[in-house]
Amino acid sequence: MSQVVQSRRIRAVDLAKRKAAGDKIIALTAYHAHTAGILDPHCDFILVGDSLGMVMHGMESTLPVTLEMMIVQAQAVIRGTSRALIVVDMPFGSYEASREQAFLSAARVLKETGAGAIKMEGGAQFADTVAFLVARGIPVMGHIGLTPQSVNTMGGFKVQGRGGGDEQRLLADARAISEAGAFAIVLEGIVEPVARAIATAPGITAATIGIGASTACDGQILVLEDMLGLSDRVPKFVKQFGSLRSQIEGAVAAYAEEVRAGRFPADEHTYPPA
Repeated sequence: MSQVVQSRRIRAVDLAKRKAAGDKIIALTAYHAHTAGILDPHCDFILVGDSLGMVMHGMESTLPVTLEMMIVQAQAVIRGTSRALIVVDMPFGSYEASREQAFLSAARVLKETGAGAIKMEGGAQFADTVAFLVARGIPVMGHIGLTPQSVNTMGGFKVQGRGGGDEQRLLADARAISEAGAFAIVLEGIVEPVARAIATAPGITAATIGIGASTACDGQILVLEDMLGLSDRVPKFVKQFGSLRSQIEGAVAAYAEEVRAGRFPADEHTYPPA
């Protein structure tokens, strides 16, 4: 007789329960096994974001990121964690052509990584795709507002919700994605009153996750490297909870100085004869 193995990880449905209970949802990005392991005890979900293109590879945007890149980094994050729900970004070009393309890409991500959900950008225009995936067993996290994969049509990384009609458009996007079955929606770069209206709208059952949005959101997410003070350029919405860049620079400078002076390696760092 086969034995059922019960996963101890947080699942997508658990985030919906946290929203209903009024418990804040904690999330950060991660791309490596070791950093993911540090986050795992503290985060409800960890996002393997396509921001890895900019953070890890120095790309100008997320557009060049491939599905293969996302899978490799998600595999690393899975290896470093045991508790948090792991959500993987669907990169540009992996889901927009059709709902069938989206299913094949998402199914590959879940099968090859062991992740518990995928995230895809876009509003009402992708509601049918969200419903198609959810009906086939794929948990979907939505993403509206400032959607980095649309940077070329948006004219840059611009805050959303300041134009006439923006509030109704963004509310419609959130409602459509929520009604399609998304368990959560990232609200990025949306002005406070509009983000608050979305987060508190009675018809939106998906958990709202803010990044540059409102404290009224059900949870918050930041890029780990931004909040640790490792990034050169930090968006307005980021609070730096650490200053690791200066600490790393100091450690590297001290290492270089000791090597030049012949003080490293010292006797305690070398192996004596047997």
